[in-house]
Amino acid sequence: MIRDHFKVLTVDLSTGQRTIADIDGRDTVAGGSGLAAMLFEKYGFLGKPWNEPGQPLIFAIGPLTGYFPLMSKTVCAFKSPYHDQYAESHGGGRSALSLRFADFDALVIIGKAASPSALIVGSRQIEMKDVHYLWGTDLQVAGKVLRRMFPGGGHRTILRIGPAGERQSPMACITADTYRHFGRLGGGAVMGSKNLKAIMIHGDASFPLPAGNDYVKVFDKVHADMTDTDMMSKYHNLGTPGNVAVMNDLKALPIRNLQATADPATAGITGERFAEVALLRNAACAGCPVGCIHIGFVRERFQKENRYLYRQISYDHELIFAVGSMLGVMDCFEVLKLIDVAEKMGLDVMSPGVALAWATEALAKGFITEKETLVPLAFGNSSSYQAAIEHLALGTNEFYQILSQGTMKAAEQYRGGDFACVLGQEMAGYATGETFFVSQALGLRHSHLDAGGYSYDQKPKGKTAEDAVKFLVRDEKGRVFLTSMVSCLFARGVYTDETLGNCLKSVGYAKLADDMEKISGDIQRLRWKLRIRTGYRPENVSIPKRFAEITTWKGQIDKTFLNELKEAYGKSIMSMAG
Repeated sequence: MIRDHFKVLTVDLSTGQRTIADIDGRDTVAGGSGLAAMLFEKYGFLGKPWNEPGQPLIFAIGPLTGYFPLMSKTVCAFKSPYHDQYAESHGGGRSALSLRFADFDALVIIGKAASPSALIVGSRQIEMKDVHYLWGTDLQVAGKVLRRMFPGGGHRTILRIGPAGERQSPMACITADTYRHFGRLGGGAVMGSKNLKAIMIHGDASFPLPAGNDYVKVFDKVHADMTDTDMMSKYHNLGTPGNVAVMNDLKALPIRNLQATADPATAGITGERFAEVALLRNAACAGCPVGCIHIGFVRERFQKENRYLYRQISYDHELIFAVGSMLGVMDCFEVLKLIDVAEKMGLDVMSPGVALAWATEALAKGFITEKETLVPLAFGNSSSYQAAIEHLALGTNEFYQILSQGTMKAAEQYRGGDFACVLGQEMAGYATGETFFVSQALGLRHSHLDAGGYSYDQKPKGKTAEDAVKFLVRDEKGRVFLTSMVSCLFARGVYTDETLGNCLKSVGYAKLADDMEKISGDIQRLRWKLRIRTGYRPENVSIPKRFAEITTWKGQIDKTFLNELKEAYGKSIMSMAG
């Protein structure tokens, strides 16, 4: 049933109290990103630290979740351990449909459990279980046990953390159903601070589809665009790993801590190479007919038993960049091994990859020694990096404890900030130029998907800082409405404004459809207002020197334009926040 309010479940881990409330705001914040921001404004403590037990951990879905394909994401909102400010992270898997079939628009978790716990949520069941025996286990072990504890397929999602989250590292992610993640800005640390090892959401209810032919016609058109045209085919075929060769050809692929932007050796880690020798199968988030999740394999030998085990590991462009080209590891199977270690530890793969690239250069320059790194870090040395990732997750010594707080924290302690590849957090895998660098460094989520700066960089020269800022603000505004639906951003070519309007009207949200322009602007401003109110100042964000030293296919980075754009975009952000 279409409802004009949000049905929100709040669970207090400290007391065990559960509250289900109808909250107004559907016609002003839509859902997803907008709903998460509204709930954080309602439940969050803006002036208190991120690990204050009362701070909320929020999961929110959108008005089209369950009705249309690729409306498959969930927005997770929290105060980030990276910068102690408002943050968003987006994840998929079965999380969105599980919430929809549990009949909730959002789940708000506050408080701290007395002992390591798992939270179970469904339309008929809300309870906490003591799982102290899982504390310290890696994601693979925890996943096996949790699946046995909470059997059932269909619309069931299991969100969990590993040792990195338990240690409250800002690099810790929340893993959703093995192959998807709430990756960036440290959501796993927030769960760890709440003594929450896992969340199981069981979609055990149902909801009716809209009556009449309008919905069927719109659904069929959207589904056909996704499956019968080439709009989405690239995501299923090579997937985002196809970007590795493209970025390398453009001299825009970060290599060996961004000391280079192209290298013939990347032929060993291209999407084509993975597909030829390492691709096992494709998978998809619930409610997605595309199947963009590419799963490879590694073979592990157990000498005592004289047997082999094949393990399945998902990969994409960002992961291949982070523990492949950025570390000088140019063999696809070695990349998969590194991803596997990071996944077990519950780390956002991008962050340890970029952090260890910095550490490798710092070691070579003499800023740190092997006393700190414990292993001989060297570009291309996969076995050392596998050990280092574990050290990073477990905080084996003081160096790794500091590095796990973020690359820039380590650079402040040991020097080397000029070559720390940090754009708000550890960078994404695109060295396309000034607009992307500024977009990720200053963007709300510090994500390459906040706005299409990477694509703007590839347009002809001659643009001014004013032109670039207009593009970033406009592009972010459109994406914010999509993430309030909550659409996978790969589908933004399918979900045009016209199509989104038709989708909303077909399921009964005519007012949302008619007010899309205003609502998207309001959500954009609300998110920035929260970020500013929690301490963000764009003028305090620095872009390390390394980003101005590189050369792309366009030539040397324009330092003057980079600085002008950073200043202009920062002023625009403050203006949006009021």
